[in-house]
Amino acid sequence: MALDELPVVNVPRTRPLTADAPPAVGPRPDWLKVKLQPNPNFYELKRLMREQGLHTICEEARCPNITECWGNRTASFLILGDVCTRNCGFCSVTTGRPLGLDWGEPARLAAAVEKLGLRHIVVTSVTRDDLPDGGAIIFAMTIRKLRERVPDCGVEVLIPDFQGNWEALKLVLDARPDILNHNMETVPRLYRRVRPKAIYRQSLELLGRAKALAPEVLTKSGLMVGLGETEAELLGVFEDLRRREVDILTIGQYLRPTLSHLPVERYYRPEEFARLKERASAMGFRHVESGPLVRSSYHAHEQVQHAAAGG
Repeated sequence: MALDELPVVNVPRTRPLTADAPPAVGPRPDWLKVKLQPNPNFYELKRLMREQGLHTICEEARCPNITECWGNRTASFLILGDVCTRNCGFCSVTTGRPLGLDWGEPARLAAAVEKLGLRHIVVTSVTRDDLPDGGAIIFAMTIRKLRERVPDCGVEVLIPDFQGNWEALKLVLDARPDILNHNMETVPRLYRRVRPKAIYRQSLELLGRAKALAPEVLTKSGLMVGLGETEAELLGVFEDLRRREVDILTIGQYLRPTLSHLPVERYYRPEEFARLKERASAMGFRHVESGPLVRSSYHAHEQVQHAAAGG
């Protein structure tokens, strides 16, 4: 069966994970409260980013784990500028019209990674629908520069959908990242509201094609919960991902960046994340990271080690 003919699991809209789930009103529950504790590593990393003219998704997406990750000298770099051509309902990255390409960005990023002495990094980007290849050439150049400057560093890329340009996907894979990540973000029923310019089947096809083009590269995807999805719908997405042989899955709580973004429908409890991890693991993922504060690149180094060891 051809990749684009693989079925999508259709699931009914059933009740949420727990019938007595609390409404998403008032303050966040205790398990979602993070105490910010910046340390010298945090400030050094921030200074280096500014000196090199680099951006991080940690800052742009207001990640709750930024002080922990930066304190441990790990970060997720944002390439292709800091202006996105899409306006997703959950994302705090600036939307607008980007200005050209910065061809020196890959070399500067590789130099920064070398200076920091990182062992594993995540490279992601804004979505650049204004470019024919969606910015794939910059992804490929960045991977190759990293291989030259820091050959022992693990390289993970979190890519956009490239609007279904599979030559662009091949360009990135030919540079041989260790992990190729593309987030599904939510269940298909909510795409129009959460990811209005994205196509569920197209994102699935990207992940399936990636595994077919480069079987040795680990593939990864992630979802947010708390946007109104049901357990059955989540399990349906998990099954769709496994049909495309996705290796690593991340599941985390959606947190509203500002009042102009989509509201949180409800907060999942830690035990619910544990149950989702159990259900996903039983489907055959090599590694599942599931928890209230989990983000796509959270504990990324540990994820690849666990997946490479066979789960």
